[in-house]
Amino acid sequence: MEREEIWTEKYRPECLDDVVGQSHIIRNLKSYVRKCNLPHLIFSGPAGVGKTAAAVALAREMFGDTWYENFTELNASDERGIEVVRNTIKNFARTMPIGDVAFKIIFLDEADALTDAAQSALRRTMERYSGTCRFILSCNYSSKIIEPIQSRCSVYRFKLLPEEAIAARIRYIADKEGLKLSSDALDAIVYVAMGDMRRAINALQSAAVLSDEIKPDMIYGLTAMARPEEITGLISDAMNGRFRDSIDKIGELLDRGISGDEILAQMHRLVINMDIPARKKVELMDRIGEADYRITEGANERIQLDALIASFFLAASSS
Repeated sequence: MEREEIWTEKYRPECLDDVVGQSHIIRNLKSYVRKCNLPHLIFSGPAGVGKTAAAVALAREMFGDTWYENFTELNASDERGIEVVRNTIKNFARTMPIGDVAFKIIFLDEADALTDAAQSALRRTMERYSGTCRFILSCNYSSKIIEPIQSRCSVYRFKLLPEEAIAARIRYIADKEGLKLSSDALDAIVYVAMGDMRRAINALQSAAVLSDEIKPDMIYGLTAMARPEEITGLISDAMNGRFRDSIDKIGELLDRGISGDEILAQMHRLVINMDIPARKKVELMDRIGEADYRITEGANERIQLDALIASFFLAASSS
């Protein structure tokens, strides 16, 4: 079975209809294709939700066979300064489009990594060459793009992908690759993906290297994540007075190579959906946020996780 190619590239959408989970955005992009016109765009949202895929698919449909010559992709995090705007971007923008098209497209990935000076230079380039070039800026946070650029662009905010969209795509890839994918393994992939299609596909390919039969344990092990029932169990132990058991479970997770911030992220996801009073839920969320901040600032993760479990125990006993 051929598995050498990276599946995130092998199964990258080739047309706008293949981009899943962003129907309201895709509908507007299709209207640009029909009218053969395009404003400057900002694609904002978390990683792995289709920003690059949508930009490439848009160029393919708008330009047809000449899309590759009239579309360029740059990563702003590689060169963050003003020179990349003055040289690379300006040189591409000033040349005329190839073929029977009115403009070219520059896709600038991670545009929020550009310095303010570089963004100011980019604004002037966007103004000067708008007749022959359109810009699509991709970023995680549109607030990091300076206001003069935002005002010149239509902003599209991509959301985390729904579970059913990820599940459908993973089933499709598994069928294409001849893999045996149980419903439990599919649920595991959807869980570890957390709305990120790229993470889901990478998890599937990593497991497929080991076996044609994908099992949940493989997914959790390869992605260094705990099963949701393990996290729910240690929270329940703490809330029900089994402090020692909960502490031991934290130690087991850390010994398996699961990071403290990953444990906190999973706690955050699961506490939201726990069947406990809203006031208690708010209190636990506040404690999780405090532990996350302290670990991010460099505190010892084992001490912070143990302290978090202790706070859960105290919160439960005070009710």
